[in-house]
Amino acid sequence: VQLQASGGGLVQPGGSLRLSCAASGRTFSNYRMGWFRQRPGKEREFVAGVSRGGSVTNYGDSVKGRFTISRDNTKNTVYLQMNSMKPDDTAVYYCAASSGYNGRAVRDYAYWGQGTQVTVSS
Repeated sequence: VQLQASGGGLVQPGGSLRLSCAASGRTFSNYRMGWFRQRPGKEREFVAGVSRGGSVTNYGDSVKGRFTISRDNTKNTVYLQMNSMKPDDTAVYYCAASSGYNGRAVRDYAYWGQGTQVTVSS
């Protein structure tokens, strides 16, 4: 499956941004989807994941209550709504697809998008 992330940009602290990730090539609903991010000088970390049908979601501790992951299987797209953003959210954000069920690790995801830069700054 091929993944194309979009929606990154510059946002002020406290602001919102929505990322999208469009999938193609294989049946989108066969995959659990996730968002990861890589902050400068740090390892790639789990941000959020959503089950194949969209009913089960989970989040990294640093974004819980602020970010929301969702998917639209009719549009082959997964979203990440980011609210109350902080400078520490500045990172390159990646969407990823997994054949597993509960993965939160990079190694659990076989397919990756190209990444989109998000910068939170005044």
